[in-house]
Amino acid sequence: MSPPGTPASHAVGLLGLGIHLPERVMTNDEWAERIDTSDEWIVSRTGIRTRRIAGEEESTADLALAAARAALADGAFEPADIDEIVLATDTPEVFIPDTSPYVQDRLGVGHIPCYDLAGSGCAGFVLALDIARSRAISHGHRVLVIGVELLTRLMNWEDRNTCVLFGDAAGAAVVGPGPDAVEIVAATAGTDGSKSDILGVEAGGTRVPITVERAQQGLHKHVVMQGREVFREAVSRMSQASHEVLEKAGASIDDVALVVPHQANLRILNAVARRLQVPQERVFVNVQKYGNTGSASVPLALWEAREQGRIKPGDLVLLTAFGAGFHWAALLLRF
Repeated sequence: MSPPGTPASHAVGLLGLGIHLPERVMTNDEWAERIDTSDEWIVSRTGIRTRRIAGEEESTADLALAAARAALADGAFEPADIDEIVLATDTPEVFIPDTSPYVQDRLGVGHIPCYDLAGSGCAGFVLALDIARSRAISHGHRVLVIGVELLTRLMNWEDRNTCVLFGDAAGAAVVGPGPDAVEIVAATAGTDGSKSDILGVEAGGTRVPITVERAQQGLHKHVVMQGREVFREAVSRMSQASHEVLEKAGASIDDVALVVPHQANLRILNAVARRLQVPQERVFVNVQKYGNTGSASVPLALWEAREQGRIKPGDLVLLTAFGAGFHWAALLLRF
């Protein structure tokens, strides 16, 4: 644990990175056996071929804990080295309290502060990295950041327009000062609350409380997704945030070795690449294997890009994401 109130003396950034994926792989052909769809239809519209599905015995905290342990091991840290936890998810362990206390207890980090960025949508992990960076700069803290979703529990398995999109996963990073940190060079974020109705799940809060009738209608699993509007906002906001963070860093898109966007669907990823004028080989894509894993998608993609050797020392890597809210965020890393 860092001494209290110690400001960062080294670059602040990623000190460890880890992921967790459930074992079960679900193919498009399996979806075609359940609903009126086909592999060709899903691939042509989303680019998704498979996704991971959590087991019945697994919960959000289980996935988060496994990713957290992987990130600690990657950075050669012990639980006692962590000063704070920030967890981003739209699929909490329970309604109250938030999910991070369950992870804190099972990880054995002691009575450190922990909290969720709940309902922050798929932008949650990138937003959490920016928060962790500020804590590291001001206090010298090592902050465990987790993005986790068990979206297959949230969705309606009979809604062909949304159920084929999602998968379950978790990703985590240790953020703090260190001589070998993957530096967080710059970050930016924004929200347009006037677009809060284009993507989300309305039932279950105080505005539309859950009742027996609403549960029977499946409203607690009804994902509202105004596809065309979400597409327009996603492409516009991720591109805008990317330009903003590059401007903050005094860099250009030509300086970026790899763009790692939120893996929503292939059409959005291709449109963002065109808007940024980045060739496809400099945009990391794994949505075909995992689907949309929400706030876990960016750490999962970043981890996989690193493992595949797509990132070299000195590379600038651009993270960009959007999510229900309507939130967006971007962050520039120097490896």
